[in-house]
This record gives sequence, C-alpha cells and structure tokens, in this order.
Amino acid sequence: MPLPKEHFYTSDDYWNLPDGQRAELIDGQLYDMAPPSRIHQKLISQFTLILGEFIKNNHGSCEVYPAPFAVNLDANDQNWVEPDISVICDKDKLTDRGCTGAPDFIIEIVSPSSRRLDYNIKMALYSNAGVREYWIVDPAKERTTIYRFEDDAAPMIYQFNDEVQVDIYKNLHINISDLLK
Repeated sequence: MPLPKEHFYTSDDYWNLPDGQRAELIDGQLYDMAPPSRIHQKLISQFTLILGEFIKNNHGSCEVYPAPFAVNLDANDQNWVEPDISVICDKDKLTDRGCTGAPDFIIEIVSPSSRRLDYNIKMALYSNAGVREYWIVDPAKERTTIYRFEDDAAPMIYQFNDEVQVDIYKNLHINISDLLK
C-alpha cells in the first residue's frame, strides 16, 4: 500500500528514508515494505545459494543479489525497487547504489501485503523495463507464476513440487518444495 501523501516522491525521497524504513519508489509513489516472514527469508537464502553456486560452477558472468538491493529500472530515476532476488548479467549496470537498468532475472516472494504489487504493478513494470524472466513465488498458495517476457508468452503456473526450469539457464531446474525442507 502506498504511504499517504498527495504529491509525487522522487529518488531523493527514496534515498533519504529514515534508517530502518524500507520502501520502493514506483511511478512517484512510495510503497512501504513489511518485514519478511521466516519462510520468505529461507526462500531468499536458498535461491541465492542455488543460483550463485550454479553460476560459479558453470563459470558464468552473472551476479546474484538478494534484497535489500536497489534496482533503478528507468533512466529518469522514477522507479527504485528491491526485488527479493536479482540476477544481473551485464556488469555495466552495477553501481555502488545497486543496479541501473533491468536485471535479467527477478524473483519476488509474495507476502500478504505485497500480493497486488507483485502480481500486477511490478509484473507490468518488469515487463516494460526489459526483465527477461520474472518468478512470483507464492508460499500461501504453494505455487510459482513464471513470466518469460522474451518469449512474449502467457505466464506458466507451477506447483511447489514441480521441477521448474530457469529459462536464462537451460540446464538449471528448481523444485521449490526442496528449498523449504
């Protein structure tokens, strides 16, 4: 839910939030971020480990960044988000502040307060920004919705016990249920 204020916020507002307050700046509105659950954090840790090890073992050049990690999706500083997992393959996009431009792969883990944001607002934002692959991992529904924007295809929905291919890495498959054991 956006924080109440009747004007547009800027990147200066985003970068000058009080210590400890996390929010995302989307189209001039700040969206407060609730503290994550234990399951949320476990999934972030497991995804970071699996993706990082895969990249390392395959001598890849991409880098994995878990939240909090700032991603500026547009050149005009209007949208700053903190995806749960960002995989960036173009190192020229990396700055001291985070990532400038679209990551190649983003994972968002849905919490009750982020459902509308992850499924609607961020999905459109990521698609328009040029993200190649976007996963919405929904622990409450035990399913993962996958958008492969490069293919311009309908989203695919997988249950947590399904083996799911990471499209940017043809030989990497992840079973979400295994991450929660």
